Amino acid sequence: MTTFRSVAKTAAAAAAAAGEEVEEYLFIVAAQGSEANREDRIYRRRSSMAPQTTASCTGSTLLQPISEIINLPVDQVNFVACQLFALLMAVWFRIYLHPSKTSPFVRHVVATLLGLYLALFCFGWYSLHFLVQSGLSYGVMIFVSLEHMHKYCFIVTLGYLILCQITRVYVFDYGMYSADFTGPMMVITQKITSMAFEIHDGLSKRGPQLTPNQKYLAISRMPSLLEYLSYNCNFMGILAGPTCSYNDYIAFIEGRAYQPRHQENANGKENGKLRQSEPSPKNAVISKLCTCAICLVVYLSLYKLLPVDYSINDGFVSSAPFYLQVIYLYLAMLALRPKYYFVWTLADAINNAAGFGFNGYNTDGSPQWDLISNLRILDIELATSFKLFLDNWNIQTGHWLKRVCYERCPVNPTAATFLLSAMWHGVYPGYYLTFVTGIGMTMAARAVRHNIRPYFLASDSYKSIYDVITWACTQVAISYTVVPFVLLAVGPSLKFYSSWYFSLHLLCLFIVLVLPVKSRRRQPKEQQDNPQKDSAQGNQTDHNSTDSNCNQKDKTT
Repeated sequence: MTTFRSVAKTAAAAAAAAGEEVEEYLFIVAAQGSEANREDRIYRRRSSMAPQTTASCTGSTLLQPISEIINLPVDQVNFVACQLFALLMAVWFRIYLHPSKTSPFVRHVVATLLGLYLALFCFGWYSLHFLVQSGLSYGVMIFVSLEHMHKYCFIVTLGYLILCQITRVYVFDYGMYSADFTGPMMVITQKITSMAFEIHDGLSKRGPQLTPNQKYLAISRMPSLLEYLSYNCNFMGILAGPTCSYNDYIAFIEGRAYQPRHQENANGKENGKLRQSEPSPKNAVISKLCTCAICLVVYLSLYKLLPVDYSINDGFVSSAPFYLQVIYLYLAMLALRPKYYFVWTLADAINNAAGFGFNGYNTDGSPQWDLISNLRILDIELATSFKLFLDNWNIQTGHWLKRVCYERCPVNPTAATFLLSAMWHGVYPGYYLTFVTGIGMTMAARAVRHNIRPYFLASDSYKSIYDVITWACTQVAISYTVVPFVLLAVGPSLKFYSSWYFSLHLLCLFIVLVLPVKSRRRQPKEQQDNPQKDSAQGNQTDHNSTDSNCNQKDKTT
């Protein structure tokens, strides 16, 4: 333990030596030039963060004095301030613009105008990209035939996002960790493409051609322009999401969000308790805000002490034992995750405060507010497989990838899904290294689970041993896989992998070649023959997502 503390202190001293005010790397990848020059530019640090980010901030500078006091970029201060403002407006929206007091038209207009104002405050004129992307895609939906509309809409929407990402990285050289305008565009891309496929399913396909989940999500009429903009640009999700299905959002706006989950028993009771006509999100919002506060404190306390890039420091790699390098990598990734926990949990709390996100009741009769939750922290940190980790991380993005790619891709859906995820995240080479590695990790983890796990199910003690081992392996594998996602550039990423001798890559290749594994995809014919059975199983295993709502509705019917 003393050795590790000394390593951590050394890491902190190394970070501090580069400048007292250093916070993040300025990752710059030149479009032209030699590889050596590119790597030199990638590792250029920026000191005095707040003053330098003023020039690159495209949004309001009203909060610049606060930015200088707390020494954070003004665009990040704007983001947090807008999210807190959105939280207050969400409470006002639920109380004073309740569906029983006003029309859906007014709720759509207010939600859209507030969302566009927040975008303008954070990103300035760059927020016009949100409207351009939405307008182009809506034009495709209107003027292209239903048979091919979803494909062209997917290409136009994703292509415009990638174009903006290339411009931001290779032309304007924005820092990776500033609140850039392509972040909200990523969520808008998910919403538009999901809507396009759901319109295609609802207007051009028959019931037997759809899975139960696709039937639930299918849109039976073309949305109006106001509904479309409200869905994409509402103030609750324009800055940080999460994405949601169009049907769920419209049900929320029109005041129907509670009805489908209130019809299982005719006596008005569930699990022996009287159901409220409209459950209050107060407890859920308070709980999530407390989680946000804890995550923010943990992140601000640890992220400087345990920088991920120290794992490729020459002195550290040459002097520290390999087991300490493994432990340090795990702790560095552990210290990085609370940043995402904070952003996604706050976004979920904003939606809940507005009354959006109700997902039925628990067995004790308490309401669940996790319809559009984006993560489950304990399930992430205690995951015993690669799949469990991914299933609980960025949940709504996982649903989007499944619905628009994995379920519809006829050839190698796993590889296609990882490729789409990399393209959606951006143009940094590290993203592609991460997701290519993730393909091998997923296949190897699947093979191990199918071939080795059955031998440990004979007793509870064996099962516990298996869980401990797979938890440690999963955490190391996840940390190893996502290092390029954090480092971004090719050189540092390959330097890290070479310091580990590409050991996990080779191990995954060996496992995939040696251990047989069956495809996880069910036969379509089997799904069509047993829709009720699949629906019942989905109610038992799903974690209260939109998919589970579909299964609950089918089971009730």
